[in-house]
Amino acid sequence: MNNKLIVHGTEIAVTTIDDKDYISLTDMLKAKDGDFFISDWLRNRNTVEFLGIWEQIHNPDFNYGEFAAIRSQAGLNSYKLSVKEWVEKTRAIGLRAKAGRYGGTYAYKDIAFEFGMWISPEFKIYLIKEFERLKAEEMKQLGWDIKRNLAKINYRIHTDAIKENLIPPELSAKQVSMVYASEADVLNMALFGMTAKQWRDSHPDLKGNIRDYANVSQLVCLSNLENLNAVFINEGMSQAERLAKLNAIAISQMEILTQDHRIEALEAHSGELPPVE
Repeated sequence: MNNKLIVHGTEIAVTTIDDKDYISLTDMLKAKDGDFFISDWLRNRNTVEFLGIWEQIHNPDFNYGEFAAIRSQAGLNSYKLSVKEWVEKTRAIGLRAKAGRYGGTYAYKDIAFEFGMWISPEFKIYLIKEFERLKAEEMKQLGWDIKRNLAKINYRIHTDAIKENLIPPELSAKQVSMVYASEADVLNMALFGMTAKQWRDSHPDLKGNIRDYANVSQLVCLSNLENLNAVFINEGMSQAERLAKLNAIAISQMEILTQDHRIEALEAHSGELPPVE
């Protein structure tokens, strides 16, 4: 995953390494006035001590002996340290060198924020704000993916039950699609109170279908109804009987789901995203 932050007009890459967010110090350095290098920041004693404490907390393989030797030299005029040397000597994980299209020196977000302070306090504040915005957007997308995939997970179970119990092999492809559509509308009627066609006729300006505009609670319920309908089909229950039972279950589940704070939190993170076409 590669994303971009824009801080004071400076484009800064964010990448994922070992499932953690790392921010490009190479890009951030462009925002600092004058000719500076990351090694200038590394030679500062406060920087070395901060990095050492961070590694001690997060890295069980950190080489304390090499760190002690580096710390004793930090701050001296003759002292110089590159990112490569720091990583090789101490087995640090907070700083990473990355090759390729998005190459450069990357730092775990905590360290990147500290580097931002070296550029300027204002830069650090805006960097944190922009990073939080990026993570909020990712959560919205994650919420939407959960919503869409939740309803799809049990789709195969539902369609297999229809295929095995309701569709004789003699039916044509068109007839088969009609049976699937009919069973989908059993769920639509049970949960939404209308068929897919009725929804489309009522919303001619909207793209997608009724399920694309469902909220998290409705999609959780829909996923449950798909499972239950598959069970009812396998038991040989008539469509009319299934519709009545599924509607009663939908009412009961929606009363619970709409009062569940965890669902409310997921709904808040999912945001209002456009329907999947």
